[in-house]
Amino acid sequence: MEAVAKLNNCPTSPRKMRLVVDLIRGERVEKALHILKFTNKEAAIKVEKLLLSAIKNWETKNEGSRPEENQLYVKTIMVGGGRQLKRLRPAPQGRGYRIRKRSNHVTLVVDSKNVETQTN
Repeated sequence: MEAVAKLNNCPTSPRKMRLVVDLIRGERVEKALHILKFTNKEAAIKVEKLLLSAIKNWETKNEGSRPEENQLYVKTIMVGGGRQLKRLRPAPQGRGYRIRKRSNHVTLVVDSKNVETQTN
């Protein structure tokens, strides 16, 4: 049984977020948490909170089971572009340069590797 957690309009650029997200894709949850804890990027803090939220969502769906016993792993994690805030910066000779303050959306899916198969 999989669980989903989403982070919308996170005020960092999608490119910077993808650098952190690529580190934990497909990893076990315990290892992913350790990687995020020791990654020296601001985006790692937000992804760590999102991963903890996904784990809690999984625990809510599967009452009575523990994540350590079911070998939870990061099934999919996607980063998409969010809205852009457009600002103007003063430039020479009365011009204005456009600044695009980017944001992103992160979707994280956690699943367990211990899947009981039914035989008919």
